[in-house]
Amino acid sequence: MDKKTLGILSYITIIGCIIAFVKNKPRDEHVSFHVRQSLGIIILSFALYIPYTIVAMVVPSIAMIFSLVFLVILVLWIIGLMGALNNQKKLIPVVGEKIQSILKSI
Repeated sequence: MDKKTLGILSYITIIGCIIAFVKNKPRDEHVSFHVRQSLGIIILSFALYIPYTIVAMVVPSIAMIFSLVFLVILVLWIIGLMGALNNQKKLIPVVGEKIQSILKSI
């Protein structure tokens, strides 16, 4: 697979992210960039899902407001996917730079 296809594949579920990571031999920086971005979005969504679940059990009416956070995650995912579709290394807003620095070994 070419690097653009692997970059796009990295945003299609966690399985796609794993496949893109494994198929990225020899290591291409473009693919690695998108794998890091995608993995960061996945980790962020899981990290926010735990407090969301707790809030939803305790105060369901507040949980509806808190669920808007997942809309923001969807927008971040779309921005990352659009960057991969356009063959660009475009950081996702707010957390993209931090994700790249934390996951730099990938």
